[in-house]
Amino acid sequence: MKGVSYEAVMARKGEIMRSAVGMDYSLFESGSIAFDYEALMRAPGLTLEDVIRIQRNFSIGNTPLIELKNITELARKCAAPGKGARIFIKDEAANPSGSFKVRRAATSIYTAKKLGYKGVISATSGNYGAAVASVCAMAGLKCIVVQECYDSRGKGQPEIIEKARKCEALGAEVVQLSVGPELFYVFLRLLEDTGYFNASLYTAYGILGIETLGYEIAEQFRAREGKDPDMVVCTNAGGGNLTGTARGLKKAGCAAEVVAASVNLKGLHMASDAQFNKKSFTTGHTGFGMPFSTWPDRSDVPRSAARPLRYMDKYVTVNQGEVFYMTEALATLEGLEKGPAGNTSLAAAFSLAQKMDRDQCIVVQETEYTGAGKHLNPQLSFARKNGIDIRFGDPKEEVAGRNIILPKHPSLLQAREVDMAHLRASLIKNALQAHGGKYTEEDLAFLAEETKTDTEFVLRCIKEEQA
Repeated sequence: MKGVSYEAVMARKGEIMRSAVGMDYSLFESGSIAFDYEALMRAPGLTLEDVIRIQRNFSIGNTPLIELKNITELARKCAAPGKGARIFIKDEAANPSGSFKVRRAATSIYTAKKLGYKGVISATSGNYGAAVASVCAMAGLKCIVVQECYDSRGKGQPEIIEKARKCEALGAEVVQLSVGPELFYVFLRLLEDTGYFNASLYTAYGILGIETLGYEIAEQFRAREGKDPDMVVCTNAGGGNLTGTARGLKKAGCAAEVVAASVNLKGLHMASDAQFNKKSFTTGHTGFGMPFSTWPDRSDVPRSAARPLRYMDKYVTVNQGEVFYMTEALATLEGLEKGPAGNTSLAAAFSLAQKMDRDQCIVVQETEYTGAGKHLNPQLSFARKNGIDIRFGDPKEEVAGRNIILPKHPSLLQAREVDMAHLRASLIKNALQAHGGKYTEEDLAFLAEETKTDTEFVLRCIKEEQA
């Protein structure tokens, strides 16, 4: 009988994952830092056309592209003369489960059923759980969602509780846990005990599913405006959203600038019980965005297919109060009530558009559904109950975990650029540390691709690291 202690289960995680994903990751390895990323992406054997067909069978995709004329005008009032790009939004809340994540769920569930799995398990506290539950219901497969939900006092954020409700409404069994290492342990045990498929956010199946979103943006924008968008802004957490969207844009031959946007939660530790309920965003924030950008393989599969630094042209952050402000602006100015987490990229776009010319166009890559717990009012009320000071003022004075500052004027909302060179150097450092500081010529070329730079940059970073 196999041991069920934490140490015993963790020792078997590679074996459990291989069985649960239906893919042998060793086929892509070089024995060093480098691995064959494109071979990993080809392994599912699905073309873009195949994925589009799969998603259409689940009534997924072809979501509306909407111009935000009133928000654009507000941005222009805050911009210098001649500035203020037109802002568009891809309304992914129109998908069956209410978010873009159903795209990545469709390819995973399709594969699970094709391979003969009887059910699917997903570990997520976000919209992905509802996405997996929705597609499993359509495919006739069992579904279990493992959710990090509560702190040690049994208190859960209203946004996460709402997502649990949504998953259960769509037929999933929801396993709710407290913050900490037990999530991955329980997840592994469930995979092993049930023999279900791991619908990970980080497999090639999932990233291929998001490629259709980038492809649709390019095709819809061309049909509407007769040109490509100048910029596409993607909310960034684990990196799959940006990776898949950018790959889809590339497959459409679209050279739009790809910008990552995350909520700034600097100073809060994502695995801290005491800090778990001090944040008002469960995804799309720097607690995921930074570490997963600089070391993608921290995910629940041996090699993550979500590798955002390969595709990212710029990374910006916005504060919690700024996202809540734009959530309200979207509802009152455009008549579109959407969940706050999906408006992270909108808050960034509002600021970025003011630095662009008026004849340029920026696409906010996704929206998400809203509901009782996801609405900004219960989230702000919960924050206040947890000792967070909420007020109007200058967002630059916001300190995550201490206060939430709503801009007292829209001109105060500012997307702040992240040092991309630092992020790229961090990825190179992490790769070296993971492999004992040794590297080959193949590794240099691989790291240049990973960081969207060149071998000279990689060698310079290695030299600085080893100095």
